Amino acid sequence: MGFISQEQSTVGVLISGGLDSAILVGMLLRRGFRVQPFYVRSGLSWERSEHCALRSFLAAVGNDRLEPLVVFDLPLDDVYGEHWSLNGDGVPDAASPDEAVYLPGRNALLLVKPLVWCQLHGIERLALGILGTNPFADAGPDFFRDFEGALNCGRQRAVEVIRPFARLSKRQVMETGRDLPLGLTFSCIAPVGGLHCGQCNKCAERREAFRLIAACDPTRYAATAVGQP
Repeated sequence: MGFISQEQSTVGVLISGGLDSAILVGMLLRRGFRVQPFYVRSGLSWERSEHCALRSFLAAVGNDRLEPLVVFDLPLDDVYGEHWSLNGDGVPDAASPDEAVYLPGRNALLLVKPLVWCQLHGIERLALGILGTNPFADAGPDFFRDFEGALNCGRQRAVEVIRPFARLSKRQVMETGRDLPLGLTFSCIAPVGGLHCGQCNKCAERREAFRLIAACDPTRYAATAVGQP
């Protein structure tokens, strides 16, 4: 689904602290919606830095329509075991393909608790900042339609899962958020001392995102990426 109308004034947003979900929060606030942000903590190696950055971003954009962040715990060590996302070993670097950063079941796991919380609190829409160019099957319209239908089978009020950026390119999303404090967002999967590492797959994506809109990248990187001055 594309951009939403203001028929329902409160929108839940699943936010990681990365560029796309942070821009989604900023866009909804700018359009006059009340926003309820959600963060799911699973024990991944970058979450401490990500969570800290997220709180800084929300504090910077906050107004009376931004509700306090709700944090859910959903530990995955018993499922992922020795996966690189938990132990930080063998993190995909800038040269790695998209498939290397895929986290099994990630979107399903992220959605369960926020969607149920929305059902219980009368919020009828849960938004994600996923772009239509996302290459993974569990980020497409079929997955979200089926997952939404399954979780709405109970007696609670139905919640619609929406993707306002599904028809936008990365450049268009970045242009939408150009006036936001994007330097406070966090995209790294191998942080060093709380900083973006500058070497991983996600840091490479972040550099490219700012390049797409010819903007100065305000990010502090712990190291210079290969091929970067």
